[in-house]
Amino acid sequence: MPDTARALWFPRAQEAELRAETLPPTPPGQTRIRALFGGISRGTEAMVFSGRVPPSEYDRMRGPNQGGSFPFPVKYGYATVGLAGDIPVFCLHPHQTQFDAPEAYPLPPGLPPERAILAANMETALNIVWDAGIAPGDRVNIFGAGTVGLLTAWIAARIPGTDLRLTDPNPARATPARALNIPFGPPQPGSDIAINASASADALATAIDHAAPDSLIVEASWHPAPVTIPLGGAFHANRLRIAGSQVGNLPPTRRPSWTHTRRMQKALDLLRDPALDALITGETAFDDLPARYGEILSAPDTICHRIRY
Repeated sequence: MPDTARALWFPRAQEAELRAETLPPTPPGQTRIRALFGGISRGTEAMVFSGRVPPSEYDRMRGPNQGGSFPFPVKYGYATVGLAGDIPVFCLHPHQTQFDAPEAYPLPPGLPPERAILAANMETALNIVWDAGIAPGDRVNIFGAGTVGLLTAWIAARIPGTDLRLTDPNPARATPARALNIPFGPPQPGSDIAINASASADALATAIDHAAPDSLIVEASWHPAPVTIPLGGAFHANRLRIAGSQVGNLPPTRRPSWTHTRRMQKALDLLRDPALDALITGETAFDDLPARYGEILSAPDTICHRIRY
């Protein structure tokens, strides 16, 4: 008898359901993975769940091993930790009980599978810090204390001499920031580097207002709709620069010696710090996920929510 699996699908906007899938024999070069834990990427998955992915981005937004197509029905997600035989691995795969994967990353010693669900977000944060070119002593403003913003600030705060401030309109985000020893509060004037991980155009405008002359602003968010950016005033007079950061490609300065695999291995290695458990704000059994999925995405205290298989 062929193996079967259950996967989370979005049949239409604001609806989630579990579907049974038949697994063919594992193709050559792939590995059968049995899921242990998963992570919900709140910002991206909320866009998919609500049907807000614009048609122009259907191809670029397609996730690894995605099922179906945008807008619906679609099987989406990209953070799963499971077992390949008896080896714990991280995979970029939608939420599913078992599956075949062309690429799986073994967890390093000392990284529990429960925390490894943060790997994709840590990889993104690492790429953002590279794109920003943060150096010792830089004054840095980071906007948005979601999973990616917190992880970006966590890396940046460990660069010697960095004068960092993490900003978020939700005062409750001060709690995970304190757990990670990240300074939290209003943005600092005269930043050398500003990073917007909030998906807010208002935050981008604030970053411009607080930037030092000739400084860099890194836009790490993905905006599904056009936004208005104030390019007069401080932006023009201070010769500011805005650069996009996107995890799909390595920064040009890293491409000669880094690969996507090496970057993911480094992201997993960085996750060995137990303090990062502060970013996981809840857990739901996979069988209960369809009924709770919308609530998880909309809860203001959700940072990273863990799925337990």
